[in-house]
Formats: sequence, C-alpha cells, structure tokens
Amino acid sequence: MRSLLFVPADSERKLARGLESGADALILDLEDSVAAANRPIARRQAREFLGAHGPERVRRYVRINPLASGLALDDLAATVAGRPDGILLPKCGPEDVRTADHYLSAFEAAAAAPIGATRIIAIATETPAAVFALGGYAGVSPRLEAITWGAEDLAACIGGSNRTIDGDYDGPYRLARSLCLLAASAAGVVAIDTIYTDFKDDAGLKAECAAARRSGFAAKMAIHPAQLGAINDAFSVSAAEREWAERVVAAFAAEPNAGVLALDGKMLDKPHLVLAQRLLGLPSSV
Repeated sequence: MRSLLFVPADSERKLARGLESGADALILDLEDSVAAANRPIARRQAREFLGAHGPERVRRYVRINPLASGLALDDLAATVAGRPDGILLPKCGPEDVRTADHYLSAFEAAAAAPIGATRIIAIATETPAAVFALGGYAGVSPRLEAITWGAEDLAACIGGSNRTIDGDYDGPYRLARSLCLLAASAAGVVAIDTIYTDFKDDAGLKAECAAARRSGFAAKMAIHPAQLGAINDAFSVSAAEREWAERVVAAFAAEPNAGVLALDGKMLDKPHLVLAQRLLGLPSSV
C-alpha cells in the first residue's frame, strides 16, 4: 500500500472518482472534511460505498471522529457492518487505540463480522500530548496496522505555522515526523507520511515523497487525485532496487553462515539483508 486518498464521505461524486483515482486505498472521511450537518449523510454514504465496493478493487478505510468527540461510536455503528479494511483514528494516543479495539470487537460481533478484521491506523501527532506518547504503541493492539502523523492539527494546537518561511517543516513538526517514524518501527507497524497540502505543487510533492521514502516511510496520504501518480511512483520498488535486493538475498543464501559479504566492491552485512528482504516483501530471516 503506497497511497491513501482522503475522500469526503458526504460527496457521492468524489467517492465515485476515488474508485478511478489509482489510489491503493481510500479513506472515507467522516471527520474534518465533513460539516456537522452532513455527518448523517456521510455515514450513510460511507456504509453504502463499503457495501457496494469490496477490498478486491481498493482498500477501504474510514476516518472516524476522535473518541473524545462523542461522535466516534455513531461513526462505528454506521460503518463497521460494511466491513471496512480499517479505521483511521485521529487525535489519539496509545490508550485510544486500545479503547477503539474494544469498540470494534463489539461492533464486529453485532454485525457477525470476523473479530479483529478491522485494522487501525493511528494519526498519532495531532496534539502536543500525543507526541509525548509516541513511544507507547508497541503491543497496544494486534489491530494496529500503521502509524501516521499530522502537522495541521498540531500547528493549530500550538498556535503556529508548521512551515518555515523557506517552506520546510519547522522544528516541532520535524520532530513529530521523526518520532512517528521511530514509533512505527518500534511497534512493528507501517509508517505512513502525512499529506502535502499544496496539490498544485508537483515538484514540492515529489521532493517530499522522495525524502519520506529515504527516511523509511512506506506510504503517503493524499488529499487530491492529482497527487497519486507522484506518490505511487515514489513508494514503488524500482527495477534497480529490485535487482540489487535479489542479488543481496542470493548472495547471503549462497553463504548462509557468513556475517559479512562483498558485493560490487562494497561490504554488506545483516542490516543490508533485512533491507533487501523488505524491498522484496519477504519476511526477515535475521
């Protein structure tokens, strides 16, 4: 999964366009992009969409409202029966993931759905307190699939701008991004990079995608279909990367007792094998 596209669930037109967008996953949004008066419509349309379009075509996630909002249970009651692949849990900490796990189990049981099938992606940096809790996600729930971060809500909480005058992320937001990546790695789940808000700035998006991929993020969220080509390209394994990974795996397979090998004039050790296996989608043998 390389790309996740936010789609306001109160818009039938945007839901339909999402299917043709090329996104690996759609996020049916019941939170920020939906006005309060439209929430009942958004829940109904999200449920209808889930019933009409299964995961064989595109993965389907629902961004519910925060647990503290008083709206999350209504969101779950309306959508879990449609068997989404997962939920995005906004403005959360580790204990919220644990609580959401319990809620999901109850709604899955009521809908006769497989218990545990609905995964959770935690949006884990949207408040200052949440940033300080990023080390607590390991083992919090077997449903936890990924951790992502958000700069816009965090900036609103702090009362500042998340970008410097040069357009780069300012210090607190670079920290939140880095801690998100480390939190996901510590928890053994996928790290997903946040949105790039200027959907007309293709060069800026490509640069941010390349930087995120180099850092270790495995996917990126999008707010507009026009962003998906750049995101999918950036987070796909290139032919050169695949060739290198296959040669590394083959070299270590030929000498299973070696701790260090030479390949193309460079020394390789077990971390290189782990990276190669990850690029090929293989389980780590180390």
